[in-house]
Amino acid sequence: MAIYFGTDGIRGIANDFLDHDLAFKCGNALTTLKEKPTVVVCKDTRVSGDMILYSLDAGIMCGGGKVINCGILPTAGLAYITRLYGADFGVVISASHNPFEYNGIKVFSSRGVKLCDEAEEKLEELFEKTNLKKGMDIGTAAVYDDEAYAQYKEYLVSCCKHNLKGLKVVLDCARGAAYKVAPDVFRTLGCEVFCFNCDITSGTINDGCGSLYPEVLTEKVKECGADVGFAFDGDSDRVIACDEKGNLVDGDSLIYIFARHMRQQGRLGKDVVVGTQHTNMGIENALLRLGIKLLRADIGDKYVRELMDKEGCLLGGEQSGHIIIGDITTTGDGILSAIEACNATAASGKKLSELSDAVPYPQVNINVPVEDKQKVMSDNRLQKIVKKCREALRGNGRLLVRPSGTEPKVRITVECEDLCDAKKLAGEIADVVRSVSEGN
Repeated sequence: MAIYFGTDGIRGIANDFLDHDLAFKCGNALTTLKEKPTVVVCKDTRVSGDMILYSLDAGIMCGGGKVINCGILPTAGLAYITRLYGADFGVVISASHNPFEYNGIKVFSSRGVKLCDEAEEKLEELFEKTNLKKGMDIGTAAVYDDEAYAQYKEYLVSCCKHNLKGLKVVLDCARGAAYKVAPDVFRTLGCEVFCFNCDITSGTINDGCGSLYPEVLTEKVKECGADVGFAFDGDSDRVIACDEKGNLVDGDSLIYIFARHMRQQGRLGKDVVVGTQHTNMGIENALLRLGIKLLRADIGDKYVRELMDKEGCLLGGEQSGHIIIGDITTTGDGILSAIEACNATAASGKKLSELSDAVPYPQVNINVPVEDKQKVMSDNRLQKIVKKCREALRGNGRLLVRPSGTEPKVRITVECEDLCDAKKLAGEIADVVRSVSEGN
């Protein structure tokens, strides 16, 4: 079992769990996994990004690898550049949606997909086996930030298949990696762009903005009289949309919209899409009415990708806004998903509110901070209350309790046709989680 890697790479508070030594070890281990690899590296806008990036770079070069630094770039941009350059690995320095004091390391294969659990465990095993080259065998580094930015931007623009000239678009870039490229792309496409949270000088990535705070997006869409709005997270691998009426459109609803749009275009392949244990039952039922089956993967976009590969699916994603459009990308790309939403509206001649006609079940999500996730999850009191609440649903809803893969929290999700019932059951479970965590 992996010690450092969670559901989305290595994640922790910078200079605490994730320090320069761990970053060096990770970079150096890549040179044992493959002799003299070429590794493409980028970061988001966190203050700690340079420290971790240069430590990782040093580990790669000490082991004889070649580093290509791409500067600030969204995670999906790194995945694209890794494939474009024929690199052996891609590494993103980012903690995605987490607060600014966190940082992380995400490792991609040459295919532009996140390493599977087995590969991450193998990489971890090499952390203590330092590979130090001498003389002419020491590696080198090059800076390709301008080139990589231009190539990723060109790719995104090419994915727009319809005329968006004059479309009023609000973008909340979370003071993160999308701060420059997202506005640049939509302006190039002829849109009237209203940008918010694009100033990265404060370093307060994700703080009260972006996809975790969609109420900001709703307010700005109404204020600007926009046709559509999009809020990204810190590394722009997820997106939450807002229609022209100010209604939020989450990842589940976007998957429904994309599935219908892609099938109409003959791009869906099989009439199957991949979601997760969090995908709303209302969306699943709406897809079934279209003749499209939903498969559920474990939480985490890399598990969505793995199930897509296994089943030959071309669309998958998470409620949080990680969406993988398999015929044009390999990983979650918030900007690309925003473009695809605009493609769907333009192709149909309808507003986003008209396309988002699937009715989700009321869903309650509670994240409870805990000291010891495993202790809480294994406690008999929690098992009993979960069993009791599942029986109360009587098959007319879903309940999920799981430890977070990226934070010291237990996540509780309850959905059913009655919101009051969902709140009641979720609250009962949360109370038990708090009690167990506090030792009561």
